[in-house]
Amino acid sequence: MSQKIKREIEKLREEIRHHDHMYYVLSQPEVSDKEYDQLMRSLKALEDEYPQYKTLDSPTQRVSGGILEGFSTARHKQKMFSLDNAYSLEELEEWDERVRKTLPDEKIEYVAELKIDGVSANLTYEKGRLSVGATRGDGKRGEEITANLKTIRAIPLVFLGRENPRLIEIRGEVYMRRDDFITLNKERKMAGETLFANPRNATSGSLKLLDTGLVAKRHLRFFAHSFGECEGLNLSSHRQFIEYLKNWAVCVNPHSELCQDLEEVQRYCLLWQEKRNRLPYEVDGVVIKINSIAQQKVLGFTLKSPRWAVAYKFPAAQVTTTVLGVMMQVGRTGVITPVAQLEPVECAGVTIRHATLHNFDEIKRLAIMIGDRVVIERAGDVIPKVVSVVRSVRKGKKKQIRTPKICPVCGGRVVKGREEEVACRCINPSCRAQLERGLFHFASRTALDIEGMGESVIKQLVKKQLVSNFADIYKLKKEDLLKLELFKDKKAENLLQAIEVSKQRTLDRLIYGLGIEHVGEKAAYVLSAYFKSLDNLMAAEREELQNIDEVGKVIAESIVDFASQAQTRRLIEDLRKAGLNFKHSEQRVLGSKLSGKTVVFTGELKEFSRSLAEQLVRRLGGNSSSSVSKFTDFVVVGQNPGLKAAKARNLGVKIIDEEQFLRLIK
Repeated sequence: MSQKIKREIEKLREEIRHHDHMYYVLSQPEVSDKEYDQLMRSLKALEDEYPQYKTLDSPTQRVSGGILEGFSTARHKQKMFSLDNAYSLEELEEWDERVRKTLPDEKIEYVAELKIDGVSANLTYEKGRLSVGATRGDGKRGEEITANLKTIRAIPLVFLGRENPRLIEIRGEVYMRRDDFITLNKERKMAGETLFANPRNATSGSLKLLDTGLVAKRHLRFFAHSFGECEGLNLSSHRQFIEYLKNWAVCVNPHSELCQDLEEVQRYCLLWQEKRNRLPYEVDGVVIKINSIAQQKVLGFTLKSPRWAVAYKFPAAQVTTTVLGVMMQVGRTGVITPVAQLEPVECAGVTIRHATLHNFDEIKRLAIMIGDRVVIERAGDVIPKVVSVVRSVRKGKKKQIRTPKICPVCGGRVVKGREEEVACRCINPSCRAQLERGLFHFASRTALDIEGMGESVIKQLVKKQLVSNFADIYKLKKEDLLKLELFKDKKAENLLQAIEVSKQRTLDRLIYGLGIEHVGEKAAYVLSAYFKSLDNLMAAEREELQNIDEVGKVIAESIVDFASQAQTRRLIEDLRKAGLNFKHSEQRVLGSKLSGKTVVFTGELKEFSRSLAEQLVRRLGGNSSSSVSKFTDFVVVGQNPGLKAAKARNLGVKIIDEEQFLRLIK
């Protein structure tokens, strides 16, 4: 029976891998989305029932759904070089002359490939299985982002074909299609978040996310184009390598071409220079490589680049115009984005009146001022951006662009992002520009949990000016709610009851609901348990805060900035008058099934965040621990469990899944 189950699981995996290849690599789907989802559900159900057969390269393991702690460093086995650029056909001829001087009288074939405007990645496969995925970094080492790269279905976790090398590094570009980019920016605009300047920036930002579930939603894709270290496989040409990639079900760009002379290469470059905007993704040039691996070895490398390859760069769509002014846009997360107001100019068939300046560090880098003549670039459907300042025509007085100290919408305090963040942000929780999002977070299930106060209700409350901050929720009357669409007596009464009940939520949920930057659920609970009251927390000094475990310098600074604002003090006082709970209480329930029990969690849970599950155990009279010992009563196993599950089995500790845990807490 055991072997039968194992064979069934492997059969399902092979079938899903086949359909991934047909859909994501060949664009020839053989089954509907519904049929594919059913296959995935069947495999997941079997793996959950028989976890001993779950493997890291299973299709179910592409998205962990968990939060990564950060990225470690991965050293490339062979250096990832950058390419020399040729900006004209003449420069391409000069490169070819240098190649022919090293290879006199030899027949030379070239491979011309589209240069995808994406983010370089290095995939290491051992015996046909993906082991490590990393960014390019400095060429010698990059960030290890295997979990994020595994979410990209165009990247096989296991080679489909045979003749697998012992080890091979496959290099390529992670990219985002134009339509996915436009959809993403629309969603970010609706959420009040900073827009990405172009698909490449969106791809780069997505790969740096610590939540693999969010990465999977970005619909990233991948084209392989070269290799690094290779053991156990003899390759004679680049075209042969491409055929191996196809055999292994690794996605390659379909538009590469084998050219017999430089004239054919130049024709290819001019063809795609004309057709590039018809592609569903961004390309910024053509990469030309010598086809023969033996000739590549003779040509070798400079310190930075291979001598056997060059990138022909397409000219960008650029125009010059004058900066008339700069307006400050405030997103619903409080991020302030400077936008240049331009003298209208046509570029790539579109009249441009505005261009993003991204952030104030970019303004400083460009040394741009109001009145300057600037170069604007627009490629495809991306947001126009300021590329540079034409300093040679700068005359007379120019007005500097200053970083705002107060929010242009509410007059609240503006702070500069911490750590690697470059954004400036309004931290007033009652700022009108970020009110909708803030209210939605405040009323969410993991915060004050106000049932019935969803997105559509909040939008109406803000539009009708019935609320201007969180505390106004508690001033709402039945006649106010009856002004909203689809609200009758019963619905209004239910919402008012839910609002009243929310006053008694625990202090940690109130702290989390306030939306203090960097303060998540777990940090909110730690702060609640340490300070015992909201008043104590708001009066805390930076030094005391940053010495608390789970807090540290960044969260400490964020809390102090938040608490120091006059608007925050008014909000806290209004919430106090409304009768919200400002005191910490564990609310331990003795006599429950978990009373006196020690519980350890491992893997990702569906219904709870880890911190909320641990809080629940404590409130039911149990103890939550981070390590397994012989004194542990239960180990709750979620998706992708770690070594704690194995240790529990070795110690004979009872292992339960999330469903069994839910039954225990009912």
